[in-house]
Formats: sequence, C-alpha cells, structure tokens
Amino acid sequence: MLKRFSLKKHEKGIEVAQHAEKEEIKGQVKVTGLSPIAVQESKKKEDKAKSTYPSLKKEDIKLLATYNFISDNIPITIKVYKKKNEFVPIYDVSISSISKNTEIILEKIREELTAQVSLGMVDILTTKDTGVIEQKFIDAITTLVNKHFPDADEKTTNFLRSYLIQRSLGLGSIEILMDDVNLEEVAINKAEDPVWVYHIKFGWLKTNIMLSSEDQIRHYATMIGRRIGRQLTILEPLMDAHLKGGDRVNATLEPISVQGNTITLRKFAAKPWTITDFIKDNTISPEASALIWLGVQYELSTLISGGTATGKTSMLNVVANFFPPNQRIISIEDTREIQLPKFLHWIPMVTRLPNPEGKGEVSMLDLLVNSLRMRPDRIIVGEIRRKREAEVLFEAIHTGHSVYATVHANDTRETITRLTNPPIEIPKTMLPAISMIIVQYRNRRTGVRKTFQIAEILPDSEPNVLIQLDIRKGALKKVANSKALISTIELFTGFSRSELNRSLKEKEAVLKWLVKNNINTVDTVGRVMAEYYTNKDNLMGCVRKNKLLAD
Repeated sequence: MLKRFSLKKHEKGIEVAQHAEKEEIKGQVKVTGLSPIAVQESKKKEDKAKSTYPSLKKEDIKLLATYNFISDNIPITIKVYKKKNEFVPIYDVSISSISKNTEIILEKIREELTAQVSLGMVDILTTKDTGVIEQKFIDAITTLVNKHFPDADEKTTNFLRSYLIQRSLGLGSIEILMDDVNLEEVAINKAEDPVWVYHIKFGWLKTNIMLSSEDQIRHYATMIGRRIGRQLTILEPLMDAHLKGGDRVNATLEPISVQGNTITLRKFAAKPWTITDFIKDNTISPEASALIWLGVQYELSTLISGGTATGKTSMLNVVANFFPPNQRIISIEDTREIQLPKFLHWIPMVTRLPNPEGKGEVSMLDLLVNSLRMRPDRIIVGEIRRKREAEVLFEAIHTGHSVYATVHANDTRETITRLTNPPIEIPKTMLPAISMIIVQYRNRRTGVRKTFQIAEILPDSEPNVLIQLDIRKGALKKVANSKALISTIELFTGFSRSELNRSLKEKEAVLKWLVKNNINTVDTVGRVMAEYYTNKDNLMGCVRKNKLLAD
C-alpha cells in the first residue's frame, strides 16, 4: 500500500495549485488554479459527509469487518461497523493513501478537466472501445499531476493519475463500490441520502459516500445510458438495461421518483456459484444435490422457483454444473447471468429492449422459438413470465428437449398454482412434463438462502415433496419416497432401483470430494463432471484415494 501522501512535503506544488493562472495543456485542456473559494466549496462537500457520519468515539461503534482491495490501482480500505443510534450498519470507504487536502486539489483538477474536455456520446463509446479519449485524459492528467506534485515518486504519480481518470471518465466513488466483490447491489436513492449497498454477508448497509447533487446522479445515469446506447430524458425517465460486463442498471428521474433521481446497479457475480459453494455454505446437502444431479444426468426437465432474491438464478447456474460435455446448450436470459464451463457446447443468448422509436425488440419468446431451430439438447430460460413463453417451453419439452427455467413462487404448491393460473395459465394436464421442482428460500431477517424443497410432479399433476427444509434446524430432510421421478429414470434407462441408489451414493462421494478439495470454479467443477461422464472409473479412483485429477 502507498504511504500517506502529505501535502506538507509538496509546498511548491501547492503554491502552483493555489495561485496558478489559466494555462493550456496539450493544446486542449486548461486548468484553473485552486482559489480559496474553491477550497471552501470542496470543504463544504466534505462537511456534508461529516454531518452524516460525524467523528465517532470508540465506545460508540462496534466493528463488524474490515478488509482491503484494489480499485483501478487505488488501494481501498473498507470498514463495516454498527454505530450508536443507527439501525443499519455503516459501510465505510477510505482511500488510506491520500490526504483530504490532496483530495481537494485532485477534485478541483478533475472538475476543470470534465468542464473543458468534451465527453459526448461518441467520446464515451470511444473511451471504452478504443481508449482514444482516455489516452487524451491520461496525457493531460499526467502533465497536471507532475506539475502540481513535482516531488511524487512514480508509484504515487500512477496512483493519483488513476484516481483522476476514474473520477473523470467513470462514476467516481461508485466505481470503488462496483469493484468490491462482496457487494451485490449499489443503490443511489437521492443526493440527500448516502449511497446504500447490499453486502453478501451483512445485507443492506449505508455507506459514507454522498453524491453532491441531483445533477450528478443524473449525469451518472446519462453516462451509463450513453455507453449502452440508451437515452434517459424527461420524456423517457426510466431505464432498465444491462452493461456489457453483465451488470444490470436501473435508473429513474424525478419527478417520477418523487424524492430525487435514482440509480440501482446489480452486480454481475465475479465468481458464479457452483455446487461446491452451495454445499460448503449449507445452502443444500450432498444428498439433495445428488438427487438433482441424477435428474439432470438423465435429462429430466426442472423448474427452479422461489421469491425475490432467494437465489433462483444462482441455483440455475448450479444445476447447469451437472451438464455433460457432449450436448448442445442454449441459454436465454434478459440479463446475462448464467456461466458455464468454457469447453461446453454452449450458445448464450440475451433479449434486447426496443429502441426509443419502439423498434428492434428481441423478446424471450423470439429467442425461445428461434432456439428450437438450433438443435439444442438442453434449453435454459432465465424466467417464465407469460403464457406464450410457457407454452413454447412445454412444447419444447414434449418434442424431446430438456428444459431448465425459473419462476417466481414460494413453494411447490404455489409454483403449480402460478403455472396454471393467469398470466401463465398452462393446462394442468401438461405439468407432468416437468419432472422436478426445486424451491429456493431466503430468511428475510438473516439474509441466509437455503434450498427449501425438492419435489416431483405426479402423473395426476399433483406435487410430491421429496425433501423439505427444517427451518428450526436449518437442515434438509427426506420427507417422502419418489413415486414418479425415479420410476421415470428406471423406465427410460432400464436401471434397477438398487443401481440408481448406488449411483446416488457415488454422486454424493464425488460432491463431498469437491468440497474437501475446494474445487469451486465453474471450469474446474465442469471438468470433474466431464470426467464423470467420459472416464468415471478414473474419477472414482481419485475420489476413493482423495487425490486430485491429473492435469
């Protein structure tokens, strides 16, 4: 980590920063010196943050966690703590390598750069595609940093340059939040409120980050919209889209959002969940996982249901861990969230919203119908919402495709009710085409996610719950024997019940071996599954001896 950068050691640089006249840099960018008025304006912003979270006495806080990470060459320190008289924990962001006075000068430089260099739509897009505008900023900023901080070493200069680039071309402090792998969501509600974040361990937290004005929030939202070719205006005050990296963004403008402009960023998981993670976190048991694996191996179509933020998509990704390597897979989503091993025969597809003229939309139904012409063996659908989508989905099952999809419902019976009533309204007689239903659950008080039920659909379209979560003990328990799922596998494979039970035990052993050896990435878990399907004897030998597969 860089040493704290003190301005006292750079009096010459400060003198230039405080009294410099306007001068031209690179023939394109001009910078105004930091006047006493500018210092006061910058300090007002700092005072605003301090008034939100004033200096704390040691006895007034309880530290919950502290950790560090790097955001674009900038070392960041995070502290999560409970504060006296605050009902929500605080997420404190600090850049320990930079003093507040230095930050004031850098902020003034940034404001002058942003004000005097054109950043139109073409420039923003060019920045991400070719780096032309970014290089122009780098040249100008490097000159300014060298001028105002002449005694800084190369490491410090690079750090200051990264700091300015991030705030000039990016989303400022919001970029830091997006680089924290422990956060799932970043929410800006209005300029008068601190930015909120959803932490994977602590849930919703208030940050110490404040945005200066509603104009700044609108500027950020407009900048995001330009990068993805979307407009956000008074006539179109809503934006729901996903970025190239997979992050999802929603923005609203006042007066639609009454208190102020909003931005909600849902982060794309840096590391997708795997079956190893689920078992390790006690989200699911090895026994329940083995049953799901057995169903996936023999191409039984599966629905994953649950309420909001229960982990439906994460479970869908986990179920996809069990796919064999010799089949064609088509995934259809609104936002790209599914991630499969690189070596699979996989075609990921995403929907597209209409342009401002209402043209160019590609719906989930369009992609679903199209996918049937691509000779898929398995089809993954992000979420079933409407009748036509469900009809095509069930038609795909009846024509021999294995389908895996999600639906909003809180338990197995509610899933059936949701499917058989408007707006989906599938005839109940079609339900047995779905062999297995997996229900996800989230404890609203603790934020803990668990698999709640694993059920089968009987020939009379009634559910039979096989495995149920004991809420008090937090453990999955077998509550019924299979009447349809195992019988279906027996019918189409010729295996006896004892052979299938042996296969289940075998799969449990592999899953426990994955956990013991911390094999937990999509590619490494996928490689183990590929070995199971193509060279099972070799894999089971490694499992019995508890040794890793040879590279």
